[in-house]
Amino acid sequence: MHAKNRADRPRPADRPRRTDRALVRGVLVATALLGFSGAAPALAEGSWTSYISNWGPGSESRRWEDADRDDVVTSVTFQGCATATDDFKDSGLQLYKDVFGPDKAYGHRTNHCDTSSWGDQSAGNYYFVLEGVRNGGRLWVDTVTTRY
Repeated sequence: MHAKNRADRPRPADRPRRTDRALVRGVLVATALLGFSGAAPALAEGSWTSYISNWGPGSESRRWEDADRDDVVTSVTFQGCATATDDFKDSGLQLYKDVFGPDKAYGHRTNHCDTSSWGDQSAGNYYFVLEGVRNGGRLWVDTVTTRY
């Protein structure tokens, strides 16, 4: 009887194939190189998601703290906007920083059920105010996402 050829021997199920080991080794080397190069994903410091129901002019959002640990712009995104007349055109928003005395305003933005941005803000507590709604007076928004 002659000895069986190496290719004819059954491979144990628990031993990885040579190509599997080479692939794993390649992934580990690539991961290590990315780590050494300082490549890191750009992540926003913070965000929150909510909704708006029956807001009128002067309604305020919840407040959030921006520690200013990154270069992310402060933005508010509306998705699914409606008014009592179902004829939503846009809404006026104003960003404020909560400070001692009158709060500091950072500018009016018109939101057409999209994203309004105010740039990278310094550390502090912020909120936005609904200044008005064109066509309807009251505002409903399915999803409000604030990033900072």
